[in-house]
Amino acid sequence: MSDGPVGFVLCSGLEQPLPSTRIAVLNMLPFLQSEGLQPHILFQPPRATETPDLTGVAEKAIASNSKAVVLQKVGGPSAVALARQLKSAGVHTIFSVCDRIDAEMVEATDATIIISDFLKSLYPTALQSRIHVVHDGIENPNICKGDWGTQRAPIEAVLVTSHSLSGLPVIEEVPSWLKVRIVGRYQRGMQNLHDMRWKWAEKTWEQRTQYLKFILNRQIECVPWGTESVYRDMLRADIGLIPIDTTPREAGAALPPDWMRKSENRLTLKMSLGLPVIATPIPAYESLIENGVNGFLATSARDWAIALNELRDPARRREMGLAARDSVSTQFSMQNQATKFIRVVRELGR
Repeated sequence: MSDGPVGFVLCSGLEQPLPSTRIAVLNMLPFLQSEGLQPHILFQPPRATETPDLTGVAEKAIASNSKAVVLQKVGGPSAVALARQLKSAGVHTIFSVCDRIDAEMVEATDATIIISDFLKSLYPTALQSRIHVVHDGIENPNICKGDWGTQRAPIEAVLVTSHSLSGLPVIEEVPSWLKVRIVGRYQRGMQNLHDMRWKWAEKTWEQRTQYLKFILNRQIECVPWGTESVYRDMLRADIGLIPIDTTPREAGAALPPDWMRKSENRLTLKMSLGLPVIATPIPAYESLIENGVNGFLATSARDWAIALNELRDPARRREMGLAARDSVSTQFSMQNQATKFIRVVRELGR
């Protein structure tokens, strides 16, 4: 396909983009422009949705002479109809998706961009040839720790999540020498109290006991995620934690559980900063972490206790943190991922 206008259909708006929109599209735009492509936004919803009404978007794409249209994490009847309209009009289509399995959209479009080899493997064999892996690129590669501390205790750990956790997964007990800061979907002030009240109301008496123990634990602090503050929270930490609840689901589920479909993003974010990381082994992490070299994979509470104890050593934290940064900085750079993205666009129609 020759260079030219490339249209984007987004699942969230430019003023308040979801992380998937920011990482998969907005971060890519400067690289597309520098390579001679002409990216433009054809559609953004007033509120984030993965099943928008895309009536009229095909006409906009054709009028703008778009050579290709990228449908970012949108699906449903309207998105399928749009892909088919564009294909009939000779406009190539690319489905860009992170953590969802949507064979119908893969079949309706000319190419699909997905964030991991594991997710690609979940699709039917007949669709594999049109699916391309483009990882989440590291957003702030120049930010890196310069200090791993000089003491064995106390030390601070950081856990970054897209949720508002009401418990600490896997780690049964926080050691006396450790403080854990959870950065997630929390509110400040009275709004946070309101959210806590709703969580309390939704729990059983047994769950309430555990929740109370969690919120009263002075070694655990929950703070709101912010675009800039999350980096300050990570830089002040000595180690990074990614504990994931992998409790088996009911038998007979059609797809692997959500935790198996997660991308490397939370891991590469911390590793790029030079944080030594302990993580639950999931498909996206197992291919990146060389256990004991650039991070730790920990399954049981005992595994977590051993890894935490080893990272009490400042020299060990520095050694592992630098190895972590070195192992991801090139492979998961935005430039490297943009190159893959651009290759998919240009190969259409060849």
